[in-house]
Parts: sequence; structure tokens; C-alpha cells
Amino acid sequence: MTDDLPADGLGEAFGSVARRLRAAAMEAFAAYDVTPSQVRAIRVLTDAEGGGVRSKDLAERLHIAPRSATEVVDALEAKGLVERSPHPDDRRAVVVALTARGRALSEEVRRARGVESEKLFERLTRADRESLARILATLQQD
Repeated sequence: MTDDLPADGLGEAFGSVARRLRAAAMEAFAAYDVTPSQVRAIRVLTDAEGGGVRSKDLAERLHIAPRSATEVVDALEAKGLVERSPHPDDRRAVVVALTARGRALSEEVRRARGVESEKLFERLTRADRESLARILATLQQD
């Protein structure tokens, strides 16, 4: 750390950049009529192996209450982006999976988020981007 930038200054700067990225992403998501919570759920479902996730597991991965996950899934289902089906091994469980439309939207949102990130980070040199990526990877470690 440099002498002219105390740790709380780093936190403020980091928070400011994160807020800018989030605001740009939210603006991009609005064009697709999805909320940040819905996008997070779509991302979890996109990454799911086997094509679906139990509702309970979705709530856990999103770090939200099961009732909140149900509301997110209800909204996505109403938009034709996900579908529910009975779990093949547990009659009490429901599996949530992306529809073809949901998978297409997932890709579109991923591209839109990338465009917004590129707009923000394009002012950095390649070396600065590499350093930032290394630093962020270090900070993400447990």
C-alpha cells in the first residue's frame, strides 16, 4: 500500500467502482426486463450441471430465503425463462431449469455485462488490467 492512500481510501475507491459497475449492469438488465436478483438466479441455473437445480439449492446458492427464491422463480417462470419440473428422485422437490428462451437471455445478459465492464476498464492499459486481475484474484481467496 502506498503512503498516500490509506486502507479506508482503498475501500472507498473499490466500493465506488463496484457501484458504477452495478449501476451500468442494472441499466443493461432493464433492457431485458430482468432484475439483478433474477439475473443472479439465471446465472446459477446457467452454471448448473444436469440442466436444473432444486429450488432449495437455488435459494442456498443465492444466499436468500427459500420464499424469496420462490418469488424470483415465479417471476422468471412468468416471463418464460425457467420451468419447474418434479425432481426425478424426490417427489417433494422441484427442479428449476432454464428454458431455451432463458438460455438465450443468459447469453445476451452475459454479453451486455461484458460490454459494460469493457467500457469501464478500457481506460486501463493491458498491464494495469493484468495487475488488477491478479489483485482481485488474491482478494477473492478465502
